[in-house]
Amino acid sequence: MPTPATHPRTFRRHPTRLLAVLLAALLGALLLAPTPAHAAAGELRNGDSGRAVTALQNDLLDLGYWLDGADGEFGPNTAQAVLALQKAAGIARDGVVGPDTRAALADGARPSASSSGDALEIDLERQLLLVVSGGEVEYTLNTSTGSGKPYLGADGSERIATTPTGSYAVFRQVSGWDPGPYGALYAPMYFNGGIAVHGYPSVPAYPASHGCARVSLPAMDWLREEGHIAVGTTVVVR
Repeated sequence: MPTPATHPRTFRRHPTRLLAVLLAALLGALLLAPTPAHAAAGELRNGDSGRAVTALQNDLLDLGYWLDGADGEFGPNTAQAVLALQKAAGIARDGVVGPDTRAALADGARPSASSSGDALEIDLERQLLLVVSGGEVEYTLNTSTGSGKPYLGADGSERIATTPTGSYAVFRQVSGWDPGPYGALYAPMYFNGGIAVHGYPSVPAYPASHGCARVSLPAMDWLREEGHIAVGTTVVVR
């Protein structure tokens, strides 16, 4: 015979008791749920969310690392900004916010410009694209340039994937995807023959292109929409 404490009529007469029991059970399950190892270690990475991510995004934005806002979601754009910070600080480029990356944030790690005026600078050593205004770095983006590996040119000759140093000016732009011999380029801004700053789905932490400077698709849209790159813009590759 059921006891009064467990009789189903008790819950029917007092539905708030049932709700309290269910809430207590849910809370217990949440408290006992295992915490991801990286979260327990104080790390943040792609796929995380919450107030800690929002704080990270605000810190990155304050230092000029481009991303599309502080929404509390650690997605691809935040990962690109973290890579840019890691490159500027000279630490491991893994896109994970651990102790070294937090230290770089706290130290305010930022790259320096070599131009005295307005320009886009492509830092080959650190694989960074810098928006420079009045000789100061205004924004920093992750980029990937020539891989240094051999490849076959359109004429069948062997070439080396390099991004030549020098000072150039954007002379041609294409909206949308521009098909080419080595794949389509998104919204390219050509500054040296067939070499352009352009959007691409993959922008790794290392040099990987045939010679162009890749940025993420959203970053390329932003660069053009905000007027940071246009026909006539100075591009310094160093």
